[in-house]
Amino acid sequence: MAWRIAGSYVASCSCNLICPCPVDGTPTGPDGECKGFLVFSVKEGTLSDTDLSGVNFALFNHFPSNLTAGNWKIGIVVDEGASDEQAQALERILKGEEGGPFGELSNFYGEYLGMDRDSVTFSDGDRPSASVGSSSDVTFAPLEGPDGSPTTVKGAMFGFAPEFMIGRGPGKSDRFGLSYEPVYGEAADFEFASEMEEGTPTGRI
Repeated sequence: MAWRIAGSYVASCSCNLICPCPVDGTPTGPDGECKGFLVFSVKEGTLSDTDLSGVNFALFNHFPSNLTAGNWKIGIVVDEGASDEQAQALERILKGEEGGPFGELSNFYGEYLGMDRDSVTFSDGDRPSASVGSSSDVTFAPLEGPDGSPTTVKGAMFGFAPEFMIGRGPGKSDRFGLSYEPVYGEAADFEFASEMEEGTPTGRI
């Protein structure tokens, strides 16, 4: 079925500044692994006739090595205010069952940790922040250039947007057995769909 979601996201992970995962480098978190979570705020979205607008969800990850080595662990939390139909639609998208960029990513999944329901909040702006229940939170602080503008990464092999801000992502996270102290952070607007132009960065995520 055709689907599309668009909005904003903020992320954190255990890698040192700057996280090498977008360029398929070896993670720089403890033990050479990357543990992280991202919160997505869907401003517009549908899966077939299911409206996904206004839903927040979180994606938790454990990358044991560089991304293309695979064997990822992935867990999902959908905001408790979403309907069961909306939660199930997002789960199908994120597990890759509905194709598109997450369908490609699912080739790297090693273990699906399941889907939880909890409060998932997102606050937009120059320093976006997010939380997932009492288990995880992040407040993004961008690195800045000489003119004060945020430092960005563009055209990465893996990315949730064609260009995204990078910086620090202090907070905490302990969900799905993936406990870590956040260090790196990133944020951007996103748009994913079941049909995307070939070669777009979000087509590979």
